[in-house]
Amino acid sequence: MAEVGRRSVCDSYALLPGGFWAAVAVWLERPQVANKRLCGARLEARQSATLPRAEALRPRLSAGPDQEWGAALCRPQEGPGTRWGSPEEDHGTWPSAGPEQERGAALCGPQERPGPGRSSVEGHPGPRPGVGPEEDTSCLRLEETQGPPQQGKEQREAAAAPLLAEQPHRTGSGEEDDPAADLGSLWDRFSQSLVCGHPEMLSFLTRSGAESQTEAPHELDLVLRTVIPKTSPHFLVTAPRREIVVQDVPNGTVTFLPLEEDDEGNLEVKMSNVYQIQLSRSPAEWFISVLIFCPEKWQSDGAIYPRCTWLGGELLGRLARWCVASSKRELRSTLSLVSIGRYSVLYQELKEKYRDMVRVWPEVTDPEKFVYEDVAIASYLLILWEEERAERGVSTPQSFVDLGCGNGLLVHILCNEGHPGRGIDVRRRKIWDMYGPHTQLEENAITPSAQTLFPAADWLIGNHSDELTPWIPVIAARSSYHCRFFVLPCCFFDFAGRFCRRQSRKTQYREYLDFIREVGEACGFHMEEDCLRIPSTKRVCLIGKSRTYPPAEEAGVDERRTWYLHSRRGLSGGGPLCPAPQAAACSSDHPDGDRTGGTGAQCDLEVSEAQAEGLWLPGFQPREKVERVRNCASLPRDFIDQVVLQVADLLLNRRKSHAGSPREGTCKAWNGGGPVHLGALGILGLGVSLCRTLLRDSKKGPCLRTESLSLAEVAWQLDRATLRRLKHECGGLQTLLRNSRQVFEVLDGRVHIRDWRRELQREKHPEAKRGPSSEAFKTRICWFFTHHPDGCVLPSTSCPFAHGPQELRPPRPPKKKRQVP
Repeated sequence: MAEVGRRSVCDSYALLPGGFWAAVAVWLERPQVANKRLCGARLEARQSATLPRAEALRPRLSAGPDQEWGAALCRPQEGPGTRWGSPEEDHGTWPSAGPEQERGAALCGPQERPGPGRSSVEGHPGPRPGVGPEEDTSCLRLEETQGPPQQGKEQREAAAAPLLAEQPHRTGSGEEDDPAADLGSLWDRFSQSLVCGHPEMLSFLTRSGAESQTEAPHELDLVLRTVIPKTSPHFLVTAPRREIVVQDVPNGTVTFLPLEEDDEGNLEVKMSNVYQIQLSRSPAEWFISVLIFCPEKWQSDGAIYPRCTWLGGELLGRLARWCVASSKRELRSTLSLVSIGRYSVLYQELKEKYRDMVRVWPEVTDPEKFVYEDVAIASYLLILWEEERAERGVSTPQSFVDLGCGNGLLVHILCNEGHPGRGIDVRRRKIWDMYGPHTQLEENAITPSAQTLFPAADWLIGNHSDELTPWIPVIAARSSYHCRFFVLPCCFFDFAGRFCRRQSRKTQYREYLDFIREVGEACGFHMEEDCLRIPSTKRVCLIGKSRTYPPAEEAGVDERRTWYLHSRRGLSGGGPLCPAPQAAACSSDHPDGDRTGGTGAQCDLEVSEAQAEGLWLPGFQPREKVERVRNCASLPRDFIDQVVLQVADLLLNRRKSHAGSPREGTCKAWNGGGPVHLGALGILGLGVSLCRTLLRDSKKGPCLRTESLSLAEVAWQLDRATLRRLKHECGGLQTLLRNSRQVFEVLDGRVHIRDWRRELQREKHPEAKRGPSSEAFKTRICWFFTHHPDGCVLPSTSCPFAHGPQELRPPRPPKKKRQVP
């Protein structure tokens, strides 16, 4: 064996050895996190076993009755792998003494001993170097070594906790009925053949010679898993592979034993690709190592079995970071409700089938993101529905309605794959005309009411459905008892406006997901949650497939739904949506300006009016049919100029806008943002506390360099009316300053006065972003020439903007794009 990599680990937070097993659990359950060529892994079975010490299993120098009995349990080595055939073959014998006894030890050369000072995790003493005639040398059956010691029990429980928390997904196609029995049978035969057939493998498993083996046999954690590679034409290996994972917690090792079938269909361990991850400790620090059993025979397929250098480099580096991460970030399991193998195959098929949509995408959005995201969502739904049909014993494809379908690509894919359905959105998209009549897309606004029910639909879909997201479980529950739903929440909406946070300990995204789950449960659904593999940060979906009540209780459950809806507005004895201190803050974001629902009389009037119109809840506002431009481009020109001048005055340390004669500045004297006195900050409108904070942080006395200011510092200067107006635009103040590219440069949340001398230097490099194009040259007045106290830093011949009306050129009409036949 050989060590292909070792990393020292700085355990500043005393997380080891528990952190090591948490990192191993990630590689065991979600290998695709590190190896991007894998689709995932399925945990088939788990059980505990024991392995006797190598000394106790080593044969005596002289033959005897005990030795002959032990030899009858072992079988001779057959080729490069340990083979398991029929039960009759398991009774072959191996010579109890003689030169052939050590034949297996020469397979992979001498064993490599760890460096000096290394010990096991638990500190167990290693095996004695020699074997005396007084020692017991009989081969022990696996079932005869029961009763694991108590040492390392807590670490074993920590290592097994992730496996117990997540049950593997099972499908009925091509899998054994009892994988736990398979694991027991495989391990039983493998352990019996270790000493007589492969004593060097037993030493590899138990770290013999490393002074780390326990005196008594101890408990091992065995896991049978299936590693699923991605289905891609670029990878030679596409079939899943099984392997046994042996976790030895007291010794701090986890060994991966890959399995393969021989010509006769018998499983065998692929000895050439056995590797081990090992945790060791010296008096000064911890180490993580990767060891290969037979490095000279390692067979890499580029996917399931990567190169040895990758194991000792990339994988080892990730494990070292994971095991000492101070903040335990949750690694959510993806695709936990569907078959990972089936998903991988179908996703590649649909990706090839619809990849041409990227080239003809007529929308302004990113085609690669939206096309491949919708392909992934469609693959997930198709597998989910396929397994649902198998569970229910039906063959008819499920029907669906996509509420808020957007570009309609998801509807197009699902319809093409044989599912009848339609999509509804408040605005028509350009790409709708490309789908053809087979894809049914409707331009219509949906207001939750008795008129917007879909009793004929099996599933309702909400893919980034914005304000309809919390309503989809309600609409599904009231459409029919057999209607199900799938939602992929993105923007945070409540039933009648923006969602308001109530818990600071959770992220806003996590709290919103919990809210949608609460809505589904209030509507009577068994809620399930899964994480998709899509190019988005919002990729957690919520599914309601079944009800918590029988059909006869529909009327009573619907009354509880109504009560829950009204409770979100503070009606029917329910409290307001937001706590009292936050109600005022939330009301500014709410479209109707009132988040809490008002007084009881006013609420009763609103409810009566809503019921008269057939609405379920007053205050709901669907999206506008015409999408408003909210990138500050539609703001009045005088308002934009006022904000630009105000921010520039702060950066240039001017108390008011100068009206002096414009001129061209000189390179040496030009002011690109100078020192600001504490008194000037106060005159500009900054508060006393902020001025003192800036002064304390500067550590330069009463003057402060302000070549740049943060967006928060700039916002402090603007009045409340200006901030409220900018708040309704996407990006707010930052977007306005970015749009004023001639004057400002916004980098990493800080605002700078743009120096056009540097811009001209950047234009010399072809990879740099260039300034105004030749079509826009001298078509706008230079802001610095007009407003800067030192004028423009560039001479008129070099500045791309006009120094006065006499230099203005009429703008050229944009060139028409050539039509691609």
